[in-house]
Amino acid sequence: MGSGGHAGTQKRRVDVGECVSVHPSDDRRLIRAARQGDRDAAGELFRRHWAAAWRTAYGVTGRRAMADDIAADAFERAFAALARFDERRPFVPWLHRIVVNRALDLLRAERRLVGGDPPPEPPDTSRFDSEGDRALLEAVAALPLQRRVVVVLRYGIGMGPDEIAKVLDLPSGTVHSRLARALEQLRDRFEVSDVQGA
Repeated sequence: MGSGGHAGTQKRRVDVGECVSVHPSDDRRLIRAARQGDRDAAGELFRRHWAAAWRTAYGVTGRRAMADDIAADAFERAFAALARFDERRPFVPWLHRIVVNRALDLLRAERRLVGGDPPPEPPDTSRFDSEGDRALLEAVAALPLQRRVVVVLRYGIGMGPDEIAKVLDLPSGTVHSRLARALEQLRDRFEVSDVQGA
């Protein structure tokens, strides 16, 4: 984008790709061992994917304590279901679907109790080294829930719009629309690059 913007502000260029880290999904050996009761293999799966699962939960909820509980619960559910896991498919997207579904279930239940969306906590930016990462996290956390979820799935996990539509049980057009509106909202704060395929 150009240098235009609101008076007295200066937009910052942020590369979404720089803020995303997705582990390789070839965990078949560990999954097979964990199915046989190998605790070391299960522990390695946990160590390998905990941070990304937590970031996804936090990205959806915007709340640290809830992210802790959701990520832990997602791993428990994933390990309990390993016997039914299809090894021909990658482990990471499957795990993250569990994370997202659990996060959405809790948020929907909370919304019914409080009669609306509670405001997210100020995002914890201490875990991020660069100013760009911290700024992007803050901007994503401020998005409305529906837009925040699709941004996290698209750019945090790397799902395509059609896959997001399946996870969220939405028409593909709705996913594209929410992504477009979310990116437009982010651009109001700073320039966002590397968003092909939205």
